[in-house]
Amino acid sequence: MNFELSETQQDVQRAVRSLAGKFGDEYWRKCDESETFPWDFYNAFAEAGWIGIAIPEEYGGSGLGISEAAILLQEVAASGAAMNGCTPMHLSIFGVNVIAKHGSEELRQSLLPQVATGKLHVCFAVTEPDAGTDTSRIKTFARKTNDGYVINGRKVWITKALESQKMVLVTRTTPREECAKSTDGISLFLIDIDRSKIDIKPIPKMGRNAVKTNEVFIDDLHVPKSALIGEEGKGFRYLLDGLNPERILLAHESIGIGYVALKRAISYANERVIFDRPIGANQAIQHPLAMAHAQLQSAELLARKAAWLYDRGEPCGGEANMAKVLCADAAFFAADRAVQTHGGYGYAKEYDVERYFRESRLMRIAPISQEMALNYISQHVLGLPRSY
Repeated sequence: MNFELSETQQDVQRAVRSLAGKFGDEYWRKCDESETFPWDFYNAFAEAGWIGIAIPEEYGGSGLGISEAAILLQEVAASGAAMNGCTPMHLSIFGVNVIAKHGSEELRQSLLPQVATGKLHVCFAVTEPDAGTDTSRIKTFARKTNDGYVINGRKVWITKALESQKMVLVTRTTPREECAKSTDGISLFLIDIDRSKIDIKPIPKMGRNAVKTNEVFIDDLHVPKSALIGEEGKGFRYLLDGLNPERILLAHESIGIGYVALKRAISYANERVIFDRPIGANQAIQHPLAMAHAQLQSAELLARKAAWLYDRGEPCGGEANMAKVLCADAAFFAADRAVQTHGGYGYAKEYDVERYFRESRLMRIAPISQEMALNYISQHVLGLPRSY
């Protein structure tokens, strides 16, 4: 068993670390406080060719795997950018994966080269207010017409919808009650975000404020037949090629947040002198930070395994969900201990650990809650009865 990163992966790590390092905590603090999309950062990564890291070479990308994309996003998070830096690129990596694997050649040619350059932004719309994580109960409906489909519905928690020109949209094309299985009759579309038919409203939230998350209202949007991704009614199967990579990428992003929070805590513990000695000399400070390090290291190994399995085309649902759970918890523990190590200063924005704390908390509920990930592990890995 070889734990060493490949030469290519080490190159990715070094290059991303160098580029992300040019955008310091002050930059991210300002983006978060002013709720401003980090265009300078995004454009720098687009110009360097990183947006298309996992897009096949024939469509203008680098043709690398989820493993390399995960390393990229972990390094971005660990630079101090956290989720404000990861999210602008994250969606272009996992969101278009379903098109790269299941879209028509026409869709691939029209979309992927533009995404790879960073010029075209795509958001991913699954969740609905009344469906939550039960995708089988979505109500957004695409009604078939002679020359395409007419779509009506509502989505929620749709990140980057305001900055995007295209949307990967999950709909029903057959009512749930008319399907043999609850997951049948779901279809995926690549649609233009036509603001005359689509209303987008940002949701005020606790953290990751540089990138808006939105409610989306779709009224009588006509799309051509060519907008359908793959076969009608088979969309739920296609979703797995987006959802497993998403969990793997988010696991690595969590680890990045945990590492930068731990780094700041260690630095402060070495510098802060109380009662004539650095507070880092006290076991009450040392032991939690040592535990945070141990948890991050072990969770990272599982996340790497999940990415490795996915890139080999092997089943990875269990590993993707386990990595999501362990990495999110490890990141949150590290960020919490970073705040505690700083004491009152940990609550002050100028030290940034409060931002890491807020963003690490998100990882325990997105893209699914810890509880739903554990439900998957219980049922599909342990063979226990379905509990929901």
